[in-house]
Amino acid sequence: MCAVRMHEDEVDIDVSVVGRLIAGRFPRWAGLPLRRLESSGTENAVFRLGADKVVRLPRHPRAVEAITHELRWLPRLAPGLPAAAPEPLGRGEPGEAFPWPWAVYGWLDGRNPVPGALEEPRLLAEDLAAYVAALRRIDAAEGPIGYRGVPLAARDRFMREALAQLAGRIDTAAVTDLWEQALRAPEYTGPPVWAHGDLMAGNLLVSGGRLTAVIDYGTVGVGDPAVDLIGAWCLLPAEVRGVFREAVGADEAEWARGRGWALSIAVIALPYYWETNPPVAENSRHVIREILAESR
Repeated sequence: MCAVRMHEDEVDIDVSVVGRLIAGRFPRWAGLPLRRLESSGTENAVFRLGADKVVRLPRHPRAVEAITHELRWLPRLAPGLPAAAPEPLGRGEPGEAFPWPWAVYGWLDGRNPVPGALEEPRLLAEDLAAYVAALRRIDAAEGPIGYRGVPLAARDRFMREALAQLAGRIDTAAVTDLWEQALRAPEYTGPPVWAHGDLMAGNLLVSGGRLTAVIDYGTVGVGDPAVDLIGAWCLLPAEVRGVFREAVGADEAEWARGRGWALSIAVIALPYYWETNPPVAENSRHVIREILAESR
């Protein structure tokens, strides 16, 4: 049986492949237990290695750069953050068993928060705001342009295409109106600052209702920090959004852009994942429902 199976430009990776990669690159870890972790993520396959390590391997060519990117920037960012970040332990090189770079990180305890079932919504809102504020304070000199550090208008074509595909499935007229409101918000004119770029529930870890870690720094970069407000609608219930907003210090324009980012991420993802990745699709529908409800 072929251990790496290609589906168009994606690969399915099984334990035998990862075991051979570990044995070849990090023989001192070759005897450790290895098992694949279930994840609704679309970029990487994730395997737990022993009790205190995790292996991440890109599943398609577009995810390769993100692995290299976060290995470069995590050591610079992690010391200034109030929540734990993945600790790179080793970089794996492409080889006969696998065509792309991959990496081993330290294991981080915790679980992903579940929108609509948060243990401590207000405390989590405060924790998330503290993380965003701390990331913004880190010196952005020489930082790379963020994957989502661009003006919202750059996403307009993709939004229109996605909305056309979603006709009859969601209230496209209401969503279009909200999107056009976001586009009218003043653009960011301040200095570039750091933003994680993907503060969705799947990239957050909590324990006892409190934020303990933020993972997946493949989209981190500098630019308009409004993208890091997406958690207000992707994760937090309406009654604590004001707590988060006040702690971050977002003005009307930034809040509007942040809402536009949350909406665009959800809408653009939805037609692609409607059938292929139900958890991602449901998260997108949740965000759209929250933003529509808020607007009413």
